[in-house]
Amino acid sequence: SMPPCSKDSTVFLLDPMLATGGSSSEAAKIAKKQGAGKIVFISLIGTRQGLDKLTKEHPYMPIYLAAIDENLTENGYIIPGLGDAGDRAFF
Repeated sequence: SMPPCSKDSTVFLLDPMLATGGSSSEAAKIAKKQGAGKIVFISLIGTRQGLDKLTKEHPYMPIYLAAIDENLTENGYIIPGLGDAGDRAFF
């Protein structure tokens, strides 16, 4: 859930990993729908596939990644990646 935003607001989307880009793209759509004036995406690690999806679907959004891993498994997991970030964030 996200409260409505003003056109003067900046929303920072933070995600430890950008794999396929599906969740991040949807989060950006929600922020835009709620009225965010500017949206910035920040992640530790991403893939070329996720980066391509975000830049295609949200060309106005600055994207900051610390590193890019080139490969995804058939299940959409980054190789080598960081493991299961959810296990590390919600213990």
